[in-house]
Amino acid sequence: MRAAAFAEAGGPEVLKLTELPAPQAGPGEVRVRVRAAGVQPFDAAVRAGWLPPYLGDMPWPRIPGNEFAGVVDQVGDGVAGVSAGDEVLGFSRLFAYAEYIVVPATDVAAKPAGVPWEVAGGLTAGVQTAELAVDGLAVGPGDTLLVHAAAGSVGTAAIQIARTRGATVIGTAREVNHAYLRDLGAIPVAYGDGLADRVRALAPGGVDAALDGAGGHALEVSLDLVPDRARIVTLVEHGKAAALGVRLVQGERTAERLGRYAALYAEGRFAFPVRRTYRLAEAAEAHREIETGHGQGKIVLVMD
Repeated sequence: MRAAAFAEAGGPEVLKLTELPAPQAGPGEVRVRVRAAGVQPFDAAVRAGWLPPYLGDMPWPRIPGNEFAGVVDQVGDGVAGVSAGDEVLGFSRLFAYAEYIVVPATDVAAKPAGVPWEVAGGLTAGVQTAELAVDGLAVGPGDTLLVHAAAGSVGTAAIQIARTRGATVIGTAREVNHAYLRDLGAIPVAYGDGLADRVRALAPGGVDAALDGAGGHALEVSLDLVPDRARIVTLVEHGKAAALGVRLVQGERTAERLGRYAALYAEGRFAFPVRRTYRLAEAAEAHREIETGHGQGKIVLVMD
């Protein structure tokens, strides 16, 4: 099979189109012929050499990517409820930048017919991360939630989830993305010097919680604005979270959650735009964009 893999840690250029043996489904597993795979900052961190502890010391070459959509083509012993030919979306630890992926059958959900492949392939990170974060922050009616990097896939999902729970959402983004945030139901605010003062002017009653998808200055502003540091979640400053007393996203990804949001998208009740698609051979270019861009929506790899 073809995969976008890397044989050493480094910049986007280390991602190469590589021929590797196709994995085989074992007991309790399914193999999926991948049609689309989401691209996220987590993937870029893995490519640069960082591995979360639960992955251990993985062999080389490594294949990034932990969200995908495709067609089941192999079903292992003991699997019920999933059959060859089923269209699914799912999540993995890594390995999604490839033509085939093997995962536990419990980690896929049925793809509704009304969900395009590129949306299905990129849905996992946005909705799973956003709902776990909003849950962890205990956002509810009357709260004001500050979302940094609000136009990205996690921010897009978090705004909609928090709004359905009765919260007011203020979202930081470049001015070109402000109309987009308004359409989602958020109050937009520009990045840069004076951000804390601009947010205070928009939230005279104060900010109750913050979801930091940008790090750096954005996290500093959150610390300044939110009285209870336990109601700040950072998605990027993993190394600083404990010392600062802020939270990381906690909880398990589930196929139920993924299927629920896929159904909402198909019904027209949940927005999840795809910013740009790249071919598998263009994975390095996709990583350059994910590391430098601040556009609306999701970046997704699609198979030829």
